[in-house]
Amino acid sequence: MTPQQIFNLFKDELQEVEREFVRQSESSVRTISDIGKYLQESGGKRIRPCLLLLCSRLCGCADQAAIKLAAVVEFIHAATLVHDDIIDGAETRRGRQSVNRKWGSQVTVLAGDWLYMQSFAVALQQRNFQILDILIDLTQRMVEGELIQLTFNGNRRVTESDVLDIARRKTAYLFSGCARIGGVLGNASSEQQAALAQYGLALGLAFQTVDDILDFSSNAAILGKPVVSDLKEGKVTLPLVYAMEQCTADEGRLIETVLQERAFKTVSQSQILSLMAKYRAVERAREMARHFAAEAGSALALFPHSLFKEALEAIPQFVLDREN
Repeated sequence: MTPQQIFNLFKDELQEVEREFVRQSESSVRTISDIGKYLQESGGKRIRPCLLLLCSRLCGCADQAAIKLAAVVEFIHAATLVHDDIIDGAETRRGRQSVNRKWGSQVTVLAGDWLYMQSFAVALQQRNFQILDILIDLTQRMVEGELIQLTFNGNRRVTESDVLDIARRKTAYLFSGCARIGGVLGNASSEQQAALAQYGLALGLAFQTVDDILDFSSNAAILGKPVVSDLKEGKVTLPLVYAMEQCTADEGRLIETVLQERAFKTVSQSQILSLMAKYRAVERAREMARHFAAEAGSALALFPHSLFKEALEAIPQFVLDREN
């Protein structure tokens, strides 16, 4: 199944999600409405709303609740991005000025808070405490992931286990929550809900691993932000962990210098990229991404065949193909 075929399965619902996002962004405070519209127009892959919609359809739900909650999870994602950009001092996002660059950090942090609160206000309208529990849990885990990452910034002794723990919290639990909410809306069994949660978790880990790879292997035009920006922000990602596990003490000091300086001053970007190539760090991270993608596909085994299952089975490969 191609991406276009998958999109055609729920294109009308996804258009409704976009309209719902705009409606939920409306506020009597003009700045909030402007920021909401700016975020909506910035686009994005909308993979999280798509995941929720597909899983709800897989389990037999096609009502308005799925539309509203798909917009809710995109709200939570958007709130996370604007807060992350403040923390990272990012100037661009998806090829445009970041919200904090355009409106300033003070306004942006409050707008991010408003987005979080609005997402829970809309979710509360569903009067489904299981869904609220899922949303609260994943939001707490995302904040915890950001805090853990901040404590590790600039530290070259971060391990594979540390990086994957952060990836689960910051990225994969939101994917997992989207999939599980789809199951809840479709009145899936507890076993099916757990399978969907596992699918989303593995898919999210594959997605984040590919993101880490792209930071070293892509270009600014595709990424919508400068390449090797994670390293300049002091973040140790999976490919970097793999390089540091194998490099010499002198080579390790080159990486540590960039982590400390938060810039390519003493050490050049090309030196770091050469180290990554020397130790095949990106290739090893690709292997890990493929492992997570396969794990996601296996999690769907207990569901009967349908077009929606076929779509969900195809998505992990599309995540891997983002590199191309």
